[in-house]
Amino acid sequence: MSAEFGYTPAVAISHQERDAYLQFARLAVRAAGEVILPYFRSDVQVTNKLENGGFDPVTLADQAGERAIREAIERTYPEHGIFGEEYGFKAGNGLTWVIDPIDGTRAFMTGMLHWGVLLALFDGESPVVGAMYQPYTDELFSGDGTSAWLERAGQREPLVSSRCEHVASASLSTTGIEWLPAEQRHQFKQLSRASKLTKMGGDCYLFGMLAMGSLDLGVEAGLKPYDIQALMPIVQGAGGVITGWDGGNPSMGGTVLASATPALHAEAMALLQGG
Repeated sequence: MSAEFGYTPAVAISHQERDAYLQFARLAVRAAGEVILPYFRSDVQVTNKLENGGFDPVTLADQAGERAIREAIERTYPEHGIFGEEYGFKAGNGLTWVIDPIDGTRAFMTGMLHWGVLLALFDGESPVVGAMYQPYTDELFSGDGTSAWLERAGQREPLVSSRCEHVASASLSTTGIEWLPAEQRHQFKQLSRASKLTKMGGDCYLFGMLAMGSLDLGVEAGLKPYDIQALMPIVQGAGGVITGWDGGNPSMGGTVLASATPALHAEAMALLQGG
């Protein structure tokens, strides 16, 4: 793999390996959640990573959570690469674990619940397994692209997206649009005006709700690979569709459209593209 994280030829893995990687991801995000949770709704120290007047917060909890996952990967799969929000990229054998220790740091630092621990395994082209854990509610979402599950209260149940096929009947969510450039904001508003309702806020949690069937559309922009990769196998495994706004592979971030059904996705894509 190159010195920078990006697309490379896909590494083949067996079904047995995929199952083992998914189980590892579930255990790793739970372990990180145990480290992170004591910081939640506490007087946690917040540092701004930007120096140009913007605001990109990081906390001790983000850093501790990523360290916990990195240490688990290095013990279990030392040959694999790692790419995390807080500590960057370490190349490996072509399989790379992609970490966002707290997706939704703004929610975390303000005591709200729309945040989670994200972990994916990227094969060079697409994430093959993904897990999202909300430790305060003890909800674990996971998927392998063909199936997805929610674990809570000691039970595991399948996730199935809604059967909504038309934007006019759809519930849509996005984390926010105030940071979008004018053209992307215009594109989003076209879709929002056509939908049944729009809920602002959510970060990773909105994709869990889409996989559960509570939401029908998730729209984001300005994402990084660690913001979206863990969520892709969950949405796809629940029966949904997830692409960039151009219909392409969103693994490297940028714009993202997630939909409950292929028909809904096509209609939403046309609205985003001005059709």
